[in-house]
Amino acid sequence: MYINEMDKLRKFQEFLDYEFNNKELLLESLTTPQLGNEIGIPSYEFLETLGDAVIKIVLILKLYKKGVKDPGEITKIKATLESDNALKNIAKKIGLEKYILKTEKQRIKGTRILADIFESICGALFLDSEYNLNLVEQKMINPFYEDLNLIIQTSMISSKNTLLEFLQEKFKTNITIELEYEKSGEEHDLIWIAKNPRIIDKFSKKTLLKIPINLKSCKFKNKRDSEKDIYTKILEYLKTK
Repeated sequence: MYINEMDKLRKFQEFLDYEFNNKELLLESLTTPQLGNEIGIPSYEFLETLGDAVIKIVLILKLYKKGVKDPGEITKIKATLESDNALKNIAKKIGLEKYILKTEKQRIKGTRILADIFESICGALFLDSEYNLNLVEQKMINPFYEDLNLIIQTSMISSKNTLLEFLQEKFKTNITIELEYEKSGEEHDLIWIAKNPRIIDKFSKKTLLKIPINLKSCKFKNKRDSEKDIYTKILEYLKTK
């Protein structure tokens, strides 16, 4: 390795507060295919593929812990979190461009390389730590996904808005959705279920549509997620009618 490369590896490990046991993995994760082909060393391509899978698992588990269990909702939120734009923005927060090993004339800004490198570092960490998902989450996911709660909340708002738009188009009036709630467990560890939805005309207060009494949300650790779940289920039910 050149002195400049060694310096980049050292500084990146200091930034992560993690020293790689296998420095070759870190070198590979930061090397672009163009440079790898030029000087005959491994590039980030394999580690990027592995890192992509690792990020998916970590994000699914994080959503599960937050009470998001609906497969469709998980897919939608995960797609937002692992999109090229999301990964590029994270890479910019890290200042990842200054650590990348590339050819002299290779352009990084505005390309997908930043997203690729973020994924490849996750893959390298996973291998170097002997498949420790918690370490990847601690070093690469938690510090840079601080807006996770906001994204989940936005997704919930979107579910309700989609349902309201569908109903307002159907009934040509302003709609209010009323729910009842069932909660159980200790006060510090409540379980919420949203149930008995009523579709009501906002002005006349008349019930416009009866929803089956057995339609209710799954169990969630917070009220907001139970609402999101039942809004999605109401819309799915109405679309079959």
